Amino acid sequence: MADAQAVDDLAEECARAICDGFTGYNDEFRAITRRARRRFEARDWARSHLDQVERIELYDRWVTRLVDWVAERLGHRRHDRILWRSIKQDFSRLIREKVDREFTKTYFSSITRRIFMTVGVDPDVEFVDVEDRPIDAITKEAALRSYPVGEDPADGVRALLSDYAFDIGWENFEYSVRFVLGQLRVHWRPIGGLDTIDRVEFLEAVFYQNTRAYLVGRAVGKDGRNEPLVIALRSTSEGVAVDAVLTRRSDVSILFGFTRSYIHADLETVADVVVFLRSIIPGKPVAEIFTVLGRAKQGKTERYRSFARHLDHSTDRFINAPGDKGMVMAVFTLPSYDIVFKVIRDHFAFPKTVVRRDVLDKYQLVFKRDRAGRLVDAQEFRLLRFPSDRFESSLRAELLEEAAETVRLEEGTLVIEHLYIERRLTPLNLFLREAPAEDARMAVIDYGQAIRDLASSNIFPGDLLLKNFGVTRNGRVIFYDYDELCLVTDCNFRDMPRASTLEEEMEADAWFFVGDNDVFPEQFVSFLGLEPQHLEVFLEAHGDLLTAAFWRKMKKRHKAGEVLEVLPYRRSLMAPPPPKSQRRLTGRD
Repeated sequence: MADAQAVDDLAEECARAICDGFTGYNDEFRAITRRARRRFEARDWARSHLDQVERIELYDRWVTRLVDWVAERLGHRRHDRILWRSIKQDFSRLIREKVDREFTKTYFSSITRRIFMTVGVDPDVEFVDVEDRPIDAITKEAALRSYPVGEDPADGVRALLSDYAFDIGWENFEYSVRFVLGQLRVHWRPIGGLDTIDRVEFLEAVFYQNTRAYLVGRAVGKDGRNEPLVIALRSTSEGVAVDAVLTRRSDVSILFGFTRSYIHADLETVADVVVFLRSIIPGKPVAEIFTVLGRAKQGKTERYRSFARHLDHSTDRFINAPGDKGMVMAVFTLPSYDIVFKVIRDHFAFPKTVVRRDVLDKYQLVFKRDRAGRLVDAQEFRLLRFPSDRFESSLRAELLEEAAETVRLEEGTLVIEHLYIERRLTPLNLFLREAPAEDARMAVIDYGQAIRDLASSNIFPGDLLLKNFGVTRNGRVIFYDYDELCLVTDCNFRDMPRASTLEEEMEADAWFFVGDNDVFPEQFVSFLGLEPQHLEVFLEAHGDLLTAAFWRKMKKRHKAGEVLEVLPYRRSLMAPPPPKSQRRLTGRD
């Protein structure tokens, strides 16, 4: 009896320690997040980036700390499954009333997966109910501030902006009020006008992403319909100003997209906010919303849960993803589900010179940097099981032969020790072959813009081949092949030397010295792979990308510490500068 009581006490002690560990992690997460306001007001973008990295690394640090504590506390019993079932039961009881209990479950599972080195999932010691849709069970409503749209809608907008006042005041309060009201009027005019709006309501927290802050809300009609209403703010030397107003779901979806940096918003609880965000961007996967809010581990949990549920209720087989075969990654997909799986090959074909460690480092670089809306957010998974009979035989053979260090057969399942999961895009080279002429022209222009945006965020893609870029459902061009990606500031951009003799000109190989980091932009045109009509469009819009001067200028600006903005909304949505006579501080009172 005494032994049983000792086991119960030990189980409860461990459950409380894990629960307290999550609380400690979450408190520190929120403390870092709260710095965003003062970074924004001070326009301290360098420290803002450091905060971003610190917050990303926080989860693993806290999990590692708890794993070490549990291993020491349990000693030889750390793999005692009966004990762990008791710990799990006690843990479930402790978190039963929490709104964000799914977060704590994910944290618990992160710890047990490391202790047991779990392959696949283990219901005994982790929370893995794939049929569960926990977000649908959230009944708590997110904290909102509501403003009626009465006889004078401008009064409601004034009250709204006043409630979100910053310490540095407003650059021009009344101008911002008029701009917000004007954009709201433009959006609602075709659907009934301002008279049909009952109220506007906003989440209490301010959302920060890179150099902008956002007030996130919706306009609610008298008939109950709602439309997104997101106000973008910029920080200037004279105060805060409204920079843009997003009223279309597609624009708001991009802000919360899978190619953007994580948002910093100090939320007391998160799941209820996710429910609210789904009301204004209903097509956005729950996994992506959690992830862009900085809760990447919960995003992974939701993505796995969604995919596993789909796998159980579908019959199609995994196939090689459409597009050219990669020399570094084996890429496969399930046709009925819009994600791809990437497994690093054991050996890379010539002329690739990178090694496995380089590839892992590139993905970590992307994970921690500003993705500028042009890099896919890749989620890293370990020790997953897939039903072997769900793979096309040729794909299964390829994985077992060319990624044998990572993939193995085990009791009728394919075990993959390490892979990345990304949203599936249409490879740009395939898109240009099949798209109508105008769609293809716009994609070529956006391809160049993608390269330009990446350069602005200090990213050089390395390999600019069309097959390494994809096209989203909204027609945006995104880069997704990271094995040769690097920083612009690490490259040496050179003009092509001119041959001084006929012998030099006829040399098959370079007759001049080429360093490891040397890049010759003039050569890009020879391997972009654009058809003549598409190349003409590219050169007209982005010909400067093929000059060393462009890249050297970018490098110089980054070296000087300049922050080059790549905004998640169109310039056509931005507020024009107020007339000079109106540029004065108001609203500071």
